[in-house]
Amino acid sequence: MRKMENLIRGRNPPQYQRSPCKEVRAALRKRPEEELQCLEMTTKRKIIGRLVPCRCFRGEEEIISVLDYSHCSLQQVPKEVFNFERTLEELYLDANQIEELPKQLFNCQALRKLSIPDNDLSNLPTTIASLVNLKELDISKNGVQEFPENIKCCKCLTIIEASVNPISKLPDGFTQLLNLTQLYLNDAFLEFLPANFGRLVKLRILELRENHLKTLPKSMHKLAQLERLDLGNNEFSELPEVLDQIQNLRELWMDNNALQVLPGDC
Repeated sequence: MRKMENLIRGRNPPQYQRSPCKEVRAALRKRPEEELQCLEMTTKRKIIGRLVPCRCFRGEEEIISVLDYSHCSLQQVPKEVFNFERTLEELYLDANQIEELPKQLFNCQALRKLSIPDNDLSNLPTTIASLVNLKELDISKNGVQEFPENIKCCKCLTIIEASVNPISKLPDGFTQLLNLTQLYLNDAFLEFLPANFGRLVKLRILELRENHLKTLPKSMHKLAQLERLDLGNNEFSELPEVLDQIQNLRELWMDNNALQVLPGDC
Protein backbone atom coordinates (compact mmCIF):
# COMPACT_ATOMS: atom_id res chain seq x y z
CA MET A 1 0.00 0.00 0.00
CA ARG A 2 2.82 2.43 0.84
CA LYS A 3 4.40 1.91 -2.57
CA MET A 4 1.04 2.52 -4.23
CA GLU A 5 0.61 5.75 -2.23
CA ASN A 6 4.07 6.88 -3.28
CA LEU A 7 3.17 6.35 -6.92
CA ILE A 8 -0.06 8.29 -6.63
CA ARG A 9 1.32 11.12 -4.47
CA GLY A 10 4.77 11.38 -6.00
CA ARG A 11 6.29 14.11 -8.11
CA ASN A 12 4.62 12.87 -11.27
CA PRO A 13 1.01 12.10 -10.25
CA PRO A 14 -1.32 10.43 -12.77
CA GLN A 15 -2.99 12.67 -15.34
CA TYR A 16 -6.63 12.05 -16.20
CA GLN A 17 -9.00 12.75 -19.03
CA ARG A 18 -12.79 12.85 -19.02
CA SER A 19 -14.46 9.66 -20.20
CA PRO A 20 -17.76 7.84 -19.68
CA CYS A 21 -15.89 4.71 -18.66
CA LYS A 22 -16.74 3.76 -15.09
CA GLU A 23 -14.16 1.06 -14.47
CA VAL A 24 -10.61 0.47 -15.59
CA ARG A 25 -8.24 -2.20 -14.37
CA ALA A 26 -4.68 -1.37 -15.23
CA ALA A 27 -1.92 -3.88 -14.71
CA LEU A 28 1.56 -2.39 -14.85
CA ARG A 29 4.70 -4.04 -16.12
CA LYS A 30 6.85 -3.81 -13.03
CA ARG A 31 10.50 -2.86 -12.78
CA PRO A 32 12.66 -5.53 -11.15
CA GLU A 33 12.84 -3.47 -7.95
CA GLU A 34 9.09 -2.87 -7.80
CA GLU A 35 6.41 -5.20 -6.45
CA LEU A 36 3.32 -3.35 -7.66
CA GLN A 37 1.59 -5.49 -10.28
CA CYS A 38 -1.97 -4.29 -10.44
CA LEU A 39 -3.78 -1.00 -9.94
CA GLU A 40 -7.56 -1.01 -9.99
CA MET A 41 -9.48 2.24 -10.31
CA THR A 42 -13.24 2.47 -10.08
CA THR A 43 -15.70 5.31 -9.78
CA LYS A 44 -19.31 5.43 -8.67
CA ARG A 45 -21.81 4.81 -11.43
CA LYS A 46 -23.73 8.03 -10.74
CA ILE A 47 -20.78 10.39 -11.07
CA ILE A 48 -21.16 12.37 -14.29
CA GLY A 49 -17.50 13.07 -14.91
CA ARG A 50 -15.76 9.74 -14.75
CA LEU A 51 -12.04 9.28 -14.98
CA VAL A 52 -9.83 7.13 -17.15
CA PRO A 53 -6.09 6.90 -16.46
CA CYS A 54 -3.72 8.05 -19.16
CA ARG A 55 -0.27 6.58 -19.57
CA CYS A 56 1.50 8.41 -16.81
CA PHE A 57 3.88 6.11 -14.96
CA ARG A 58 7.25 6.86 -16.50
CA GLY A 59 9.26 3.77 -17.23
CA GLU A 60 6.19 1.54 -16.99
CA GLU A 61 4.01 0.14 -19.77
CA GLU A 62 0.35 0.31 -18.84
CA ILE A 63 -1.78 -2.73 -19.66
CA ILE A 64 -5.53 -2.17 -19.67
CA SER A 65 -7.35 -5.50 -19.40
CA VAL A 66 -10.91 -4.46 -18.46
CA LEU A 67 -13.07 -1.57 -19.66
CA ASP A 68 -16.65 -0.97 -18.52
CA TYR A 69 -18.84 1.49 -20.42
CA SER A 70 -22.21 0.20 -19.20
CA HIS A 71 -25.14 2.63 -18.91
CA CYS A 72 -23.28 5.49 -20.58
CA SER A 73 -25.78 6.44 -23.33
CA LEU A 74 -23.23 5.58 -26.02
CA GLN A 75 -24.21 5.38 -29.68
CA GLN A 76 -20.95 3.80 -30.78
CA VAL A 77 -18.01 1.93 -29.31
CA PRO A 78 -15.57 4.52 -27.87
CA LYS A 79 -12.43 4.90 -29.96
CA GLU A 80 -10.22 4.84 -26.87
CA VAL A 81 -11.01 1.12 -26.58
CA PHE A 82 -8.80 0.47 -29.58
CA ASN A 83 -5.76 1.91 -27.79
CA PHE A 84 -5.65 -1.32 -25.80
CA GLU A 85 -6.46 -3.86 -28.50
CA ARG A 86 -3.43 -5.99 -27.62
CA THR A 87 -4.22 -6.30 -23.90
CA LEU A 88 -7.99 -5.89 -23.51
CA GLU A 89 -9.59 -9.04 -22.10
CA GLU A 90 -13.04 -7.86 -20.97
CA LEU A 91 -15.27 -5.20 -22.51
CA TYR A 92 -18.64 -4.20 -21.07
CA LEU A 93 -20.97 -2.06 -23.18
CA ASP A 94 -24.25 -2.96 -21.47
CA ALA A 95 -27.38 -0.83 -21.85
CA ASN A 96 -26.33 1.74 -24.44
CA GLN A 97 -27.68 2.61 -27.90
CA ILE A 98 -24.95 1.04 -30.02
CA GLU A 99 -26.19 -0.04 -33.45
CA GLU A 100 -23.11 -1.72 -34.89
CA LEU A 101 -19.77 -3.13 -33.87
CA PRO A 102 -16.83 -1.53 -35.71
CA LYS A 103 -14.31 -3.69 -37.55
CA GLN A 104 -11.50 -2.40 -35.38
CA LEU A 105 -13.09 -3.99 -32.32
CA PHE A 106 -12.29 -7.39 -33.74
CA ASN A 107 -8.58 -6.62 -33.69
CA CYS A 108 -8.79 -7.08 -29.92
CA GLN A 109 -7.66 -10.68 -30.16
CA ALA A 110 -6.93 -11.00 -26.44
CA LEU A 111 -10.62 -10.37 -25.71
CA ARG A 112 -12.14 -13.11 -23.58
CA LYS A 113 -15.45 -11.52 -22.61
CA LEU A 114 -17.63 -9.26 -24.76
CA SER A 115 -20.76 -8.00 -23.06
CA ILE A 116 -23.11 -5.83 -25.11
CA PRO A 117 -26.68 -6.60 -23.98
CA ASP A 118 -29.56 -4.15 -24.21
CA ASN A 119 -28.33 -2.21 -27.23
CA ASP A 120 -29.58 -1.70 -30.80
CA LEU A 121 -27.51 -4.23 -32.73
CA SER A 122 -29.20 -5.67 -35.81
CA ASN A 123 -26.49 -8.17 -36.71
CA LEU A 124 -23.40 -9.90 -35.47
CA PRO A 125 -20.66 -9.23 -38.05
CA THR A 126 -18.68 -12.05 -39.62
CA THR A 127 -15.50 -10.43 -38.30
CA ILE A 128 -16.33 -11.94 -34.92
CA ALA A 129 -14.41 -14.94 -36.23
CA SER A 130 -11.24 -13.00 -35.40
CA LEU A 131 -11.93 -13.25 -31.67
CA VAL A 132 -10.35 -16.66 -31.34
CA ASN A 133 -9.84 -16.32 -27.56
CA LEU A 134 -13.40 -15.23 -26.77
CA LYS A 135 -14.94 -17.28 -23.96
CA GLU A 136 -18.08 -15.35 -23.03
CA LEU A 137 -20.45 -13.49 -25.35
CA ASP A 138 -23.55 -11.59 -24.25
CA ILE A 139 -25.67 -10.03 -27.01
CA SER A 140 -29.04 -10.37 -25.29
CA LYS A 141 -31.80 -7.78 -25.76
CA ASN A 142 -30.76 -6.61 -29.21
CA GLY A 143 -32.20 -7.05 -32.71
CA VAL A 144 -29.77 -9.70 -33.93
CA GLN A 145 -31.49 -12.03 -36.41
CA GLU A 146 -28.83 -14.69 -36.86
CA PHE A 147 -25.38 -15.92 -35.97
CA PRO A 148 -22.87 -15.86 -38.83
CA GLU A 149 -21.73 -19.26 -40.04
CA ASN A 150 -18.15 -18.49 -39.07
CA ILE A 151 -19.07 -18.18 -35.40
CA LYS A 152 -17.54 -21.67 -35.48
CA CYS A 153 -14.10 -20.02 -35.46
CA CYS A 154 -14.67 -18.82 -31.88
CA LYS A 155 -13.80 -22.26 -30.59
CA CYS A 156 -13.03 -21.07 -27.04
CA LEU A 157 -16.60 -19.92 -26.39
CA THR A 158 -18.03 -21.46 -23.22
CA ILE A 159 -21.00 -19.15 -22.53
CA ILE A 160 -23.39 -17.51 -24.99
CA GLU A 161 -26.26 -15.32 -23.83
CA ALA A 162 -28.39 -14.32 -26.81
CA SER A 163 -31.88 -14.16 -25.33
CA VAL A 164 -34.46 -11.63 -26.54
CA ASN A 165 -33.30 -11.47 -30.16
CA PRO A 166 -35.33 -12.35 -33.29
CA ILE A 167 -33.12 -15.37 -34.05
CA SER A 168 -35.07 -17.92 -36.09
CA LYS A 169 -32.38 -20.56 -36.64
CA LEU A 170 -28.84 -21.55 -35.74
CA PRO A 171 -26.23 -22.11 -38.47
CA ASP A 172 -24.58 -25.51 -38.78
CA GLY A 173 -21.31 -23.89 -37.76
CA PHE A 174 -22.81 -23.20 -34.34
CA THR A 175 -22.54 -26.89 -33.50
CA GLN A 176 -18.77 -26.68 -33.84
CA LEU A 177 -18.52 -24.65 -30.63
CA LEU A 178 -17.45 -27.78 -28.80
CA ASN A 179 -16.43 -26.01 -25.58
CA LEU A 180 -19.85 -24.46 -25.02
CA THR A 181 -21.17 -25.16 -21.51
CA GLN A 182 -24.01 -22.64 -21.23
CA LEU A 183 -26.40 -21.43 -23.94
CA TYR A 184 -29.23 -18.98 -23.31
CA LEU A 185 -31.61 -18.38 -26.21
CA ASN A 186 -34.84 -17.48 -24.46
CA ASP A 187 -37.51 -15.33 -26.10
CA ALA A 188 -36.36 -15.80 -29.69
CA PHE A 189 -38.01 -17.17 -32.84
CA LEU A 190 -36.42 -20.63 -32.99
CA GLU A 191 -38.55 -23.27 -34.70
CA PHE A 192 -35.97 -26.06 -34.68
CA LEU A 193 -32.41 -26.88 -33.67
CA PRO A 194 -29.70 -28.18 -36.05
CA ALA A 195 -29.82 -31.96 -36.51
CA ASN A 196 -26.29 -32.33 -35.13
CA PHE A 197 -26.94 -30.15 -32.07
CA GLY A 198 -25.81 -33.11 -29.97
CA ARG A 199 -22.21 -32.32 -30.88
CA LEU A 200 -22.24 -29.75 -28.07
CA VAL A 201 -21.40 -32.46 -25.57
CA LYS A 202 -20.10 -30.09 -22.88
CA LEU A 203 -23.40 -28.26 -22.49
CA ARG A 204 -24.55 -28.12 -18.87
CA ILE A 205 -27.23 -25.42 -19.13
CA LEU A 206 -29.55 -24.96 -22.10
CA GLU A 207 -32.36 -22.41 -21.93
CA LEU A 208 -34.75 -22.17 -24.89
CA ARG A 209 -37.82 -20.71 -23.21
CA GLU A 210 -40.36 -18.75 -25.28
CA ASN A 211 -39.57 -20.00 -28.76
CA HIS A 212 -41.59 -21.98 -31.32
CA LEU A 213 -40.02 -25.39 -30.84
CA LYS A 214 -42.12 -28.51 -31.46
CA THR A 215 -39.43 -31.19 -31.54
CA LEU A 216 -35.84 -31.80 -30.48
CA PRO A 217 -33.12 -33.44 -32.61
CA LYS A 218 -32.38 -37.08 -31.75
CA SER A 219 -28.68 -36.25 -31.47
CA MET A 220 -29.37 -34.54 -28.14
CA HIS A 221 -29.03 -37.91 -26.43
CA LYS A 222 -25.28 -37.22 -26.59
CA LEU A 223 -25.59 -34.31 -24.15
CA ALA A 224 -24.42 -36.42 -21.24
CA GLN A 225 -23.38 -33.40 -19.14
CA LEU A 226 -26.64 -31.47 -19.54
CA GLU A 227 -28.12 -30.68 -16.11
CA ARG A 228 -30.64 -27.91 -16.78
CA LEU A 229 -33.00 -27.72 -19.76
CA ASP A 230 -35.68 -25.03 -20.03
CA LEU A 231 -38.24 -25.59 -22.79
CA GLY A 232 -41.08 -23.62 -21.23
CA ASN A 233 -43.43 -21.58 -23.41
CA ASN A 234 -42.86 -23.49 -26.63
CA GLU A 235 -45.17 -25.56 -28.85
CA PHE A 236 -44.53 -29.14 -27.72
CA SER A 237 -47.57 -31.39 -27.76
CA GLU A 238 -45.69 -34.26 -26.13
CA LEU A 239 -42.46 -34.82 -24.28
CA PRO A 240 -39.65 -35.49 -26.76
CA GLU A 241 -38.47 -39.10 -26.44
CA VAL A 242 -34.84 -38.01 -26.47
CA LEU A 243 -35.27 -36.54 -22.97
CA ASP A 244 -35.29 -40.05 -21.50
CA GLN A 245 -31.79 -40.57 -22.84
CA ILE A 246 -30.18 -37.50 -21.25
CA GLN A 247 -28.91 -39.29 -18.17
CA ASN A 248 -27.67 -36.44 -15.98
CA LEU A 249 -30.61 -34.09 -16.52
CA ARG A 250 -31.64 -32.74 -13.12
CA GLU A 251 -33.89 -29.83 -14.01
CA LEU A 252 -36.47 -29.81 -16.82
CA TRP A 253 -38.95 -27.04 -17.50
CA MET A 254 -41.86 -27.75 -19.85
CA ASP A 255 -44.44 -25.30 -18.49
CA ASN A 256 -46.83 -23.49 -20.81
CA ASN A 257 -46.64 -25.97 -23.66
CA ALA A 258 -49.58 -27.79 -25.26
CA LEU A 259 -48.74 -31.20 -23.79
CA GLN A 260 -51.46 -33.74 -24.50
CA VAL A 261 -49.74 -36.74 -23.00
CA LEU A 262 -47.86 -36.74 -19.72
CA PRO A 263 -45.33 -39.35 -18.50
CA GLY A 264 -47.15 -42.32 -16.98
CA ASP A 265 -50.38 -41.75 -18.90
CA CYS A 266 -51.71 -44.75 -20.79
